[in-house]
Amino acid sequence: MIGEAEAARLREICLSFPEATEKPFGGHTAPSFRVRDKLFAITREDGTALTFKAAPGVQQALVSSDSDRFFVPPYVGSKGWVGVRLDASQDWDELAELLEDSYRLIAPRRLSALLDGPPPPESP
Repeated sequence: MIGEAEAARLREICLSFPEATEKPFGGHTAPSFRVRDKLFAITREDGTALTFKAAPGVQQALVSSDSDRFFVPPYVGSKGWVGVRLDASQDWDELAELLEDSYRLIAPRRLSALLDGPPPPESP
């Protein structure tokens, strides 16, 4: 199970994305994160794992590279979602990038584009 500091760090990452909200999934009480009411990250009720959406091929690459940390989650694993054990040693920068990718896969393009910063000024 993750501690308060890790939970706060996870919350900080997920809620930094435009219009991201925290709202439990179904009848659970564990934190889940959404954009426009669509899930992009779900924590297990016991706090030991997090599930997020990934682009095609990413799930297989992560699980094969570090099966102590990453796994194919039940129910949504067949749709490309990835599980990460939060009770394992974390590379928080990598996890933040993976969560941003998950957010981008779920969020409307306009919101996703906000992560790239303002567009370059137009030429006169």
